[in-house]
Amino acid sequence: MLGSLVTLITFFLVSGVVAYSAYRIGNWPLVEKELTQPFLGVPLVLGFFAVALIIGVLLTAATSMVVRSSLQRADAAVAALLADQYDSTALTTPTGRVTSVCVNVVEKLQQLRDKLQTLQANIQTMADQPIIVGSQTKEEILQEERHRLARELHDSVSQQLFAATMMLSALNATAAKEDLPATLTKQINTIESVINEAQSEMRALLLHLRPVNLEGKSLQQGITSLLNELKTKVQIKITADLAPLSLPSAIEDNLFRIVQELLSNTLRHAKASTLEVYLKQIGQTVLLKVVDNGVGFDQDSAQAAGSYGLQNISERTKSMGGNLHIVSIPKQGTSIEVRVPIVKESVSDD
Repeated sequence: MLGSLVTLITFFLVSGVVAYSAYRIGNWPLVEKELTQPFLGVPLVLGFFAVALIIGVLLTAATSMVVRSSLQRADAAVAALLADQYDSTALTTPTGRVTSVCVNVVEKLQQLRDKLQTLQANIQTMADQPIIVGSQTKEEILQEERHRLARELHDSVSQQLFAATMMLSALNATAAKEDLPATLTKQINTIESVINEAQSEMRALLLHLRPVNLEGKSLQQGITSLLNELKTKVQIKITADLAPLSLPSAIEDNLFRIVQELLSNTLRHAKASTLEVYLKQIGQTVLLKVVDNGVGFDQDSAQAAGSYGLQNISERTKSMGGNLHIVSIPKQGTSIEVRVPIVKESVSDD
C-alpha cells in the first residue's frame, strides 16, 4: 500500500514537471519526442516510472523493517508484563530503530508495570496480616480445628479400619483352609478392596490435615517433609527439584499449603505412579510446578462441581497476586503451575 502510494506520487510529480516544461517551452511535440527517446533500451517515460517504482519499493521495505521491529519490541514488552518479568530488558525504554509510537507504548506499559507491582505488594502485605476472630487469629482457629479432626480421625475411623483389616486377614486365612463358594470369596475380596481404598482415603485426609504449617522450617524443608511422608503412605516415584528460596512468610505459607493440597489430591484422586515437584525462582517470579501421570480430570466439570481443592488453590494464589495455570488430560495426567511475583520492598513503600 505504501509502496504503491509513493510510486504514484513520484510518477505524477515527474509527469507534472514534464508537463510544466512543455508548457514553458511551448513545443509539446519536441518534449514528446524526447520522452520517447530510448534510454538503456526503454523509453525515457518508462524509465521515469521504473525509478518511481524502485523508490517506492525501497521506502516500503525500510518502513516495514522499522514498523516490524517496533511491533516485536512492543509484543516482547507485553509478554514480559504478562509473565511478571518486571525486570526484563523488553520493558526498558527502546532506543535505535523504533517508532515514536513504540516508545509511547512501552512507556505506558512501564507505568502499568509500576501500578501492578504496587497492587501486588499491597495484596501480599494484606495476606501477611492475621485476621483476628475473637481473641484468636483465623489461622490459630483453623490449626486447632485441623489438629482436633486429625486426632479424631486417627483415634476412631483409622482404628476401626485397622480392626476391619485384621478381621479380614483372619477371614482370608479361614477361607484358605475351607472350600468356600466362589461368590463368597469374591465378596470377601470386594470388601477387602473397599477397606483398602478407605484406608488410602484416610491417609490422604490425615496428610491434608498434618502438618499445618512450616513450624520454623524453610519452604524447601517443609515440602521435602511432605514428600517423605507421602512416600510412607503410597508406592509412588517422586522427583523433586526444590531451590532453597528465602521468601516472605505469607508467600511461603501459602505455597506450602498449596503443595499440601496438591499432594492430598494426588493421593486421593490421581492414582498416579509418578510425581514431579519443582520449586525455583525465575527472575522476579517464583515458580511452583507439580506434575503427575494420573487419571487427570475434566477442568470444566471440576469447576462446575465446585471442586474445593482447586478453589482453595486458586484463592491462595490470588491472595499472593500470582497466576494459576492448570493442564489436565483425562487418563494422561495433570500439570499445575503457580507463578508468584516477588515484589521489591521499595515498590511497596512508594
